[in-house]
Amino acid sequence: MTHKDLIIIGGGPIGIACGLEAKKRGIDALIIEKGAIVNSLFNYPMNMQFFSSSEKLEIDGIPFISKEAKPRRNEALEYYRRIVTSNDLDINLFEKVTSVTKENNNSFVIKTEKETYTANYVVVSTGFYDIPNTLNTKGEDLPKVAHYYKDPHFYAMQKLAVIGASNSAVDAALECYRKGADVTMIVRGPEIGPRVKYWVKPDIENRIKEGSINAYFNATVKEFKEHSIIINTPEGEKTIENDFVLALTGYKPNFSFLEKIGVKLSDDGKFYPQYNEDTMETNVENLYLAGVICGGMDTHLWFIENSRIHAKMILNTISKKQKN
Repeated sequence: MTHKDLIIIGGGPIGIACGLEAKKRGIDALIIEKGAIVNSLFNYPMNMQFFSSSEKLEIDGIPFISKEAKPRRNEALEYYRRIVTSNDLDINLFEKVTSVTKENNNSFVIKTEKETYTANYVVVSTGFYDIPNTLNTKGEDLPKVAHYYKDPHFYAMQKLAVIGASNSAVDAALECYRKGADVTMIVRGPEIGPRVKYWVKPDIENRIKEGSINAYFNATVKEFKEHSIIINTPEGEKTIENDFVLALTGYKPNFSFLEKIGVKLSDDGKFYPQYNEDTMETNVENLYLAGVICGGMDTHLWFIENSRIHAKMILNTISKKQKN
């Protein structure tokens, strides 16, 4: 059984930032990541461009140089990977944490699929990209329905339905349309989402207006079938011929994992976790949250550029506790 001062669960940008802060303070920390370095970013669409400019994605003041003002996925992967390797951070990849238990001596036992660890402190920085918000609609388990989008080439010359109106849905619709897909968007609300990237929003609205991309607003899916989908619209029920579906309706943190550790969640349907906003410490003593997971279902509240500060807040608190 391996003991560490600090275990950081999640090797995304904020988990890496926590690891850097721990190393600067001489705190023996291990990052445990269930996939690759910055696994969520790795699973983003191939051509994804960030909303934020490169300097706002920087951690620990390490410059992020990109070709454009707003970097792309491949540049972010290179940036964060080089930070991990250049700073010799202690990180275990492709190792999934299965449980975290608080012991009577106030330490934690962290079990993974490979090993068991003990630690005095734990930081959970697991993001939100692993669990899709499903539609719970008949036929959603068909092979043609996907909740993640990677490469537009796959959908060339196919009838593609894109469900959603956020950045991911809009990017997918535009990219696939430009690779030759026959794209239909199905949007629950009356318009394209207001938080869509400002330089992309006019593009999708104009493609819809000119008829290059079909769109049904105030619409929902009633059923997915092998060669079609049935949707409810203000004009009534419609059946659309269809080869593939991208149900890009968002994602959510692993709330059950937090609850099993003992973190209290709000009962208002938002599942906000309980933590001290000055220290990021949860109701479980010496257990901290960092990054997007702090926002519950409101996954747009925290992102890289505004949660970078969590690393210093957490490690300042841990450093003070160690001195007392």
